[in-house]
Amino acid sequence: MKIVIAGAGAVGTHLARMLSNENLDIVLIDPDEDKLTKLNSDLDIMALVASPTSIDALKRAGIESANLFIAVTPHESENLTCCMLAKQLGAKRTVARIDNYEYMQSSHRYLFENMGISSLIYPEMLAGKEIAASAQYSWVRQYIDFDGDLVLISVKMHELNPFDRTGKPKNENLLLGHTLKEISMDGHKFHVVAIKRDGDTIIPSGDERILDDDLVFFMTTKAEITSIRHLAGKDNYPQVKHVMIIGGGKLAVRTDSEIPDNMSLKIIERDAARCEELGRMVKSRTMIINGDGYDLDLLRDEGYNHIEAFAALTNNDEKNILACVAARRNGICNTYAQVENLAYLDMAESLDVGTVINKKMLAASHIYQMLLKADVNNVKMLTVADADVAEFVVKDGSRATKKPIMEIGLPSEVNIGGMIRHGRGELVSGSTRLQGGDRVVVFCTSQTLKRLARYFN
Repeated sequence: MKIVIAGAGAVGTHLARMLSNENLDIVLIDPDEDKLTKLNSDLDIMALVASPTSIDALKRAGIESANLFIAVTPHESENLTCCMLAKQLGAKRTVARIDNYEYMQSSHRYLFENMGISSLIYPEMLAGKEIAASAQYSWVRQYIDFDGDLVLISVKMHELNPFDRTGKPKNENLLLGHTLKEISMDGHKFHVVAIKRDGDTIIPSGDERILDDDLVFFMTTKAEITSIRHLAGKDNYPQVKHVMIIGGGKLAVRTDSEIPDNMSLKIIERDAARCEELGRMVKSRTMIINGDGYDLDLLRDEGYNHIEAFAALTNNDEKNILACVAARRNGICNTYAQVENLAYLDMAESLDVGTVINKKMLAASHIYQMLLKADVNNVKMLTVADADVAEFVVKDGSRATKKPIMEIGLPSEVNIGGMIRHGRGELVSGSTRLQGGDRVVVFCTSQTLKRLARYFN
């Protein structure tokens, strides 16, 4: 497969690094030679110093044989232009990163398809949805909803709830110290599909024990979420009713649009002119405050000690991390830190900042979906687990239908968490036999995802 990427900025560089491990023919185009020089020496890619809107440059990149053209330069208009050119010159599919939410409206989709743009990616929208989804479950780090009643949640394991403001007796974590085999023998209707521990991702066996400070990923049904909450000692985590955001950028606006109306929201932005703009862009229930979001006196005056969710969404990764660490020490259990520097992700997790929001990885998960040969409906790269979650549609007569799951030879770093059959979500076991038309939810390491297509096609 040949992929041409336009733009060697943060997103393009991350994509090139990720895709270079997949034995793909990658061409990276950027007019800045300095950006490309180091990448070309580190990665097995072709680097082309040129403008991605140059027809001659696209031809030199071999655009006529490209399976996918990805435009992720910092400039929306440039991305749209080079995608249109690439499509006319022979690229099969094109993807453009955009900054204008209006373009994402379904009523405008045909306009871009007619222009030769197959897909649009607006990272702020993806991140806003992520924050809003997990805000509805204050004790959950990540919440992914699959059709058919299946959900994937990640929960941080603590011996006792460190954020209890209710004065009620603290809940004991009943999962700590037990092996997965012991937990499953108790008849619980969930699967532990992965564990993040000390910076490493573990695809666990039945003998793996859950330890203090583990980030545990559960596949379950919506009806069983309360059971996991009780077992993990999270019963006294407060329901999110009040949300505070520092930083009034595009991500704050998209988060405002996604958060339910039954939650109150305050956005603190230091630029007065931007505050005026925000007032015209957000919902009427949202309060805009002009001030420094790192000023503790201001935060306290605005109810910092009484909120249940706090998001640091400024352009400063370090300050976002520190702000969330401070918020958690102040007893706020639901915190979100925008961290765009990939080198900071493990550090942010080790500092227990809450949910890490990385727009580059969210965008990458959507692009990965286009690279898979199987019929995949949803791909989600887990920001702090170096892993992917994907839905595969099982084809009639495929390898996965020949034998029970335990016998089809899946790699050890793969875990099938559940399936959707006839519109109903179900957990699976090693003895489950898949059928054509089943949609299976697969949890695996990032390097394994593309190799799974042959089991389900």
